[in-house]
Amino acid sequence: MPIIVNLDVMLARRKMSLSTLAATVNITLANLSILKSGKAKAIRFSTLAAICQALDCQPADILEHRPDPADLRPAAE
Repeated sequence: MPIIVNLDVMLARRKMSLSTLAATVNITLANLSILKSGKAKAIRFSTLAAICQALDCQPADILEHRPDPADLRPAAE
């Protein structure tokens, strides 16, 4: 998947546990674990905003777009 979730990096930088973040943003630990593992298919903007507020960061600190090299084919002329 070309979207990489760096939630574990931000948690380590802020010295916060996943369970503390879950309680702070009022999301289940199971759903937060799915997001952290990169298995989530979507995230609500309200959830992303709450996570960013709790971690004092920007969405780009948590989510990274890394294109699949197979998708980087030259454009047809």
